[in-house]
Amino acid sequence: MSCAAVCAPPSGLGRHHGFPSSPSTVCRRRGRASYTIRACANSGDADDSGGGLLPRMVLHDSLEAAGVVTDHARAAREGFATQIGRLTRLNAETSIAISRGADLARAALCIAAEDDSLVSHSSVPLPVDAFIARLDDLSTGFLAAGFLPPSGAPPEVFFDHLDRYLYVHKGFRRTNVASDARAMYLHSTLTCRSGSALMLSLIYSEMLKTLRLYGLLDFDEEISFPHDLDGCPRGYDKRRSKFCDEPNIMTAKSLLVEVSE
Repeated sequence: MSCAAVCAPPSGLGRHHGFPSSPSTVCRRRGRASYTIRACANSGDADDSGGGLLPRMVLHDSLEAAGVVTDHARAAREGFATQIGRLTRLNAETSIAISRGADLARAALCIAAEDDSLVSHSSVPLPVDAFIARLDDLSTGFLAAGFLPPSGAPPEVFFDHLDRYLYVHKGFRRTNVASDARAMYLHSTLTCRSGSALMLSLIYSEMLKTLRLYGLLDFDEEISFPHDLDGCPRGYDKRRSKFCDEPNIMTAKSLLVEVSE
């Protein structure tokens, strides 16, 4: 899928420019965000295994009653609910850099798949697995392109290399969500290499998790989430963090709630 196919009207999510204010979108997002908050609050309870909370699909039912096919949208919502169900209460309050249980990237892509299906009415679902593969390619590309610093290099050097790879070599940049709502969709960010601070943080965290699985990180990593208008997420050594850094840490729950709104 090309950037033009994702970003340019009138195809697919290109119609999202101006779409977020429509009644159906407001209904969908409120319902999804409310479900996310309730699910995170109940995760880990003795009487709730995570799968007991079923997402309400009032909008989908209404659309089907009007003759609109919502099979792909329903499947995407169920995929999102599955990931939410895997998030324990402890992990929900954990930084996205180390969060376990739920696949945050897949959850974000399920949201994109649901919205894409309801907006474009396409007979083909958004290829979630293909975009997961793109995320993996970013991590392997970091190694293949020679950006991995020498063994034993301090964390500051590692993050400098990672930042240069992601923001210079690969050309990812931050976009203002107020000017383009598509910046909140992970598949659009991966395709166009332009997205919100939230999506860039998610990509950054997924790369760190993969590199840790490869055994390439021998320190505790953290991500500083920017609260200004143009900053990009940056990694740092958690051992050098301060109390004042806490507001700049994005938790799994915060990310999922913001993405689902």
